[in-house]
Amino acid sequence: MKLLTAAQTREADAYTIAEKNITSLELMERAAKAFAGWFENKFQPTEQVSIFCGPGNNGGDGLAVARLLLERSYQVQVLIVGDTAKASADFKANLDRLPPQVKQQHIQQEQDIPDVSANGCIIDALFGTGLNRPVTGIYAKVIARLNDSGATITAIDIPSGLYADSQTPPESAIVKASYTISFQLPKLAFLLPQHEAYVGEWHVVPIGLSEKFISQADTHLYYTMQQDVQQLLKPRKKFSHKGLYGHALLLAGGFGKMGAAVLASRACLRAGVGLLTIQAPAAGYDILQTAVPEAMTLVDKNRRHLSHLPPETDKYNVIGVGPGIGTERVTKTAIGQLLATSTQPLVIDADAINIIGSSDKLQAQLPENKVIFTPHPKEFERLVGKSNNDYDRLQDMLEFCRIHTCYMVLKGSNTAIGTPHGNIYFNTTGNPGMATGGTGDVLTGVITALVAQQYSLEDACRLGAYVHGLAGDLAMKTVGEISMTASDVIDHLPQAFMQL
Repeated sequence: MKLLTAAQTREADAYTIAEKNITSLELMERAAKAFAGWFENKFQPTEQVSIFCGPGNNGGDGLAVARLLLERSYQVQVLIVGDTAKASADFKANLDRLPPQVKQQHIQQEQDIPDVSANGCIIDALFGTGLNRPVTGIYAKVIARLNDSGATITAIDIPSGLYADSQTPPESAIVKASYTISFQLPKLAFLLPQHEAYVGEWHVVPIGLSEKFISQADTHLYYTMQQDVQQLLKPRKKFSHKGLYGHALLLAGGFGKMGAAVLASRACLRAGVGLLTIQAPAAGYDILQTAVPEAMTLVDKNRRHLSHLPPETDKYNVIGVGPGIGTERVTKTAIGQLLATSTQPLVIDADAINIIGSSDKLQAQLPENKVIFTPHPKEFERLVGKSNNDYDRLQDMLEFCRIHTCYMVLKGSNTAIGTPHGNIYFNTTGNPGMATGGTGDVLTGVITALVAQQYSLEDACRLGAYVHGLAGDLAMKTVGEISMTASDVIDHLPQAFMQL
C-alpha cells in the first residue's frame, strides 16, 4: 500500500471527482458516511456527541457527520470555531443542510468556549491535511480545552494541528485524539513514535478514491500489507532437499549471553534455512548442542568471546552476526576481518552494529549491496547519529543506506525498512508485547534464513519483519502482551508462515 503526501491526497480527490463525474460535495458525503459508519460501530447512540468544526473542508466533513449521526439517533451538537465568512464552499453547503434539531454554537473568543465534560464524546473536525501553518489563537485555546478535558476525542482524517507528512512546528497546538479515522490511506504522521499521544488508535475507512490515480502516484513510502508479503513468499517444490534452501552461518553468543545465539539459531531454523552452522565461544558449545540440536556448532578459539572467523567462510550463503557477541577488542578485530573478506550477504545486528558504529574505518569497509543492518533506535544512533525528530531519522536512514548501498531494518512499532534506492517500507505487524529482550535476535535469525533461501535483501527485510511481527501477534493471543517472551515469538513462527 502506498503512502501519499497531503498534496497528493488533494490531487487524488480532484482526480476522483473528475474520473467519477461527481462533485466535491458528493465526495465529502462519501467521507462523512464512511466516518459515521465507523463511529456507529464504536459508540452507542446514547452518547452526547459534540463536533468541533473549523471553517474549512474538515469542518465540512464534521457538519455532514453531524447530520448523519442525527439520523442514527445520536444527540448531536455542533460548535463552529472561527469566522464562517471565510468558510469553504462545501462547509457552507453542509451548514445549510444541517437540520434545525442540531444545536449550533459559534466560538470566536475564549469566553465562548464551553466546558467540556470528561464523559463527553468529542469529534475533532477543526483542521484536516491541508493545514500548512501552526495552529494558534482561538483554535489553539479550543484545542487546549479539549486536551485538558479528558474526554474521548475522535479525529476526522487527522488530529487537528498535526502535519500529515512533515515536522509540525513546536508552537502549534495539536489535538490529542483517542481515535483517528483516516480516509482511504494512512498518513505518514501516524507511523512515527513522536505522534503517539496525538493520533491514538487509528483506522482507515475507504471513500472510493481513484485506484488509477493511486497506482500511478509516485512515492517512496509504502505500508506493507499481508497481500504484499504473500506475493513474496516462495512455495517449496515437491522434490526439495536441504541444499536448495541455503547454508547460513551465525556468529553469535558470548559468555553470559549465549541465549542470544540460541534464540537467533532457533528462529533461523524455524524460518526455513536448509543448513545452519553457529560459531560461538567455547563456553557455549554444550549449551548450543543441547538447545539447538538441528544446527552444527563450531567453537571459537576464545572461550568467552568471538575472536576469529571460521575457515572456509565462502561455503556459506549468508552470515548473520551480532547477537550477544559483546564489544571486546578481539571481537572488533574479527568484525573487521569479516567486512574485509566476506563475499556473501551479511545480516548485522546488536553488538556488531555497535562495533561498526564506533569506527569510520569499518564503515568504509562495508561491502556494497550485501549488508542488512537491524538496529533498534539506540543502536541506530550509534551507527548513524542522533536525529532531531522522527522525520529526520527516516531521512538519515535513507542517506546512510544510499552512501553505503545497504539495507536497514529500523526496529520498533511500524518497523521502517530503508533501501539504497530511497524507498521506505513500514511494517504493519507486531505489538507492545514484543518489547522484551531477545526479540531482536529472533528477527536476525529470520532474516538470515530468508537471505540463505535466495530472497533478495529487500524482500528478506520486508518478509522477515512482517512474519516476525505476525508471530508476535499470534503469540499475544496465546500469552498476552505482558507475559510474552522471545521464545513465544519463535514458537509461533510456524503459524505465521502457515497464515501466509
